[in-house]
Amino acid sequence: MKIHFVGIGGVGMSALAQLHAMRGDTVTGSDRLINKGYHDLALWDYLKNLNIQLFPQDGSGLDEKTDLVILSTAIEADNPEIQKAKELDIPTMHRSELLAKHVAEHRTIAVSGTSGKSTTTAMVYEILAYAGKSPSVITGAAIMSLQKEQGVFGNVYKGASDLLVIEADESDGSIVKYHPYLGLCLNLRKDHKEIDVLQGFFTQFVKNCQHAIVNAEEDNLKAVASSGKTFGLHHGDIHPEDVRVTGFGSTFVIQGQPFKINIPGLHNVSNATAAVAAALECGVDLKTCAEALEKFSGIARRFASIGTYNNIEVIDDFAHNPHKLHATIAAAHLRGKRVLAFYQPHAFTSIKMLTAEFVENLAISIGKEDHLWLTEVYYPGGTIPEGISSQNVYKGLKNNGVNVHYDSCRERILADMAAAAQPGDILLVLGARDPTLTDFAKKLLKSLEKKEKITTCQDCMLGNCCLAYNK
Repeated sequence: MKIHFVGIGGVGMSALAQLHAMRGDTVTGSDRLINKGYHDLALWDYLKNLNIQLFPQDGSGLDEKTDLVILSTAIEADNPEIQKAKELDIPTMHRSELLAKHVAEHRTIAVSGTSGKSTTTAMVYEILAYAGKSPSVITGAAIMSLQKEQGVFGNVYKGASDLLVIEADESDGSIVKYHPYLGLCLNLRKDHKEIDVLQGFFTQFVKNCQHAIVNAEEDNLKAVASSGKTFGLHHGDIHPEDVRVTGFGSTFVIQGQPFKINIPGLHNVSNATAAVAAALECGVDLKTCAEALEKFSGIARRFASIGTYNNIEVIDDFAHNPHKLHATIAAAHLRGKRVLAFYQPHAFTSIKMLTAEFVENLAISIGKEDHLWLTEVYYPGGTIPEGISSQNVYKGLKNNGVNVHYDSCRERILADMAAAAQPGDILLVLGARDPTLTDFAKKLLKSLEKKEKITTCQDCMLGNCCLAYNK
């Protein structure tokens, strides 16, 4: 079978593409990043090693031999790939429908929630793998141990058993399409959709599950499941005691079993507790859970230390919604004297819907000695809502007395951050989707080490800021 993935650069899409290539299908893919000149990404190299042929998103990757076209919610109806598929009479399928087929074929643990899905999915997978259950995984971030030990990209792995661990995405409502063996509900906050709409999605998702485990401490989840097993930081069937958090990890006890995790933040104690609850439901004992989680080395771009110079550490993180930003900055405060944070929002619709939430969460996260730099929203292509900009958040934060600066040029921000940094500071690079953010973090560290003169670009354009940097 020949399958074409539109938007193959998306982590969820690339995972499914890899899985089908591993299964022996002929796989092709297109992405807007290729149209924009991004030809040397690590993901492209890995996909090509699986004999996946890549194309610009202009219809050139489809031909009469293509049997199926996979789309995501981000693909507009007038996209040339859809038009070409109609012209050639090739059937199309949403990404979630293809994932639902894999869910139905396995004894699936589906991890849902507004925040923490990727980390918790990875934790559940690693516990099951350590327990010798040989699970498969399809997730939204590269699992570091899979990269190091298996030599794969890390967001998908095909095990030998019928167990499969996935992320169940609520952002476009596709969560209701999954009928897993076990559903894990981490949290529910306003993000992408209003709370009442999300509660409807989660209610149906729980009904679809053979078994469900829900966070007992999330008010917005109380209407979702009135019965079933629960977890929480303080309450629930599974909860930790004697919790101690530091800037480098946490220790806690669950039902008499000591645990240690080597990733910081109270939110990760919650993620680990949820993973333990799911693993227990799958027949893994507490001791095995503890041993696996102590070995857990994390996932890509989640509090990833780029390096340290003169006791100044640069950390790269995927945080992009208000609650993730708050959790990541709180973890950074455990580790450093001050936090100097750069945040690039990942979607105009997110800013449009959540400006008040961004202002509220960042205002309580950025301390009096800290500083936040905002740049313009990342623009991979598509429709831009009129009048929406990062400046909406900037103005709200300024009105709240937050130490915040806005600049559409990332190079100027980089120079300002490097100049402001002092020993003991944590420099955070925050944001999603943009494949150059990690390179930005690396350049920030290099600017500290080499004291290089950083030039500002002369041609900043919306969504394509700092052409000199991107080259």
